[in-house]
Amino acid sequence: MKRSYHRVLLKISGEAFCKPGGFGIEPSELDLIANEIKGAHAVGAQLAVVVGGGNIIRGAELASQGHIAQATADHMGMLGTVINALALKEKLVSIGVDCRTMSAIEIRAVAESFIRGRAIRHLEKGRVVILAAGTGNPFFTTDTCAALRATELDCEILLKATKVDGVYSADPKKDPSAIKFDQLSFADAMTKKLRVMDMTALAMCSERKIPVIVFDFKKPGNIARVMRGERIGTLLHSS
Repeated sequence: MKRSYHRVLLKISGEAFCKPGGFGIEPSELDLIANEIKGAHAVGAQLAVVVGGGNIIRGAELASQGHIAQATADHMGMLGTVINALALKEKLVSIGVDCRTMSAIEIRAVAESFIRGRAIRHLEKGRVVILAAGTGNPFFTTDTCAALRATELDCEILLKATKVDGVYSADPKKDPSAIKFDQLSFADAMTKKLRVMDMTALAMCSERKIPVIVFDFKKPGNIARVMRGERIGTLLHSS
């Protein structure tokens, strides 16, 4: 049955801020993200957004080169998410969307520190809350951050915005026989080792019974459609 949501967590990867193979923040991609969020916010649901930082720096890749400890590289990656969050906030404000940026690491000059009660209050006042710096701890991905924040903020659903239209049995760009799943249990996703989210994030969503929808947000209006309860992409659920 079609249903709309009261409070939603949207996860956007850092790569969404640039074109495929690109780097940094491209104005056209930032415009697209901000306008899609504006349209989704107009639906009426409370909206929190977790941003990644892979367009700025990937901590794991940097650490794998052997010159920088992973804990340090991960903190550098967290700072990359702050850069994206600030850019997104400024763009949203410029198009009339009231929002706040909250960071898991203290960086008072540019963002509020993440405090659960304060974040919920912002949401209740109708503000978009942009969540930066992951969990604030190394060795955790921003997918895990999204699962954690969805749990903390009592979100009804986690929306994972991607550049593909759902979860497939294999990479559809490499395997033309790949099958798209309309829905999938968390247990099956973990057993099949599908590249949906990292295992920690999947396990947390499964345990807390927070459904996840993986969808293509590059198609205009898709975030709003999901928030209105329309069935697009792939639904992951607890079995």
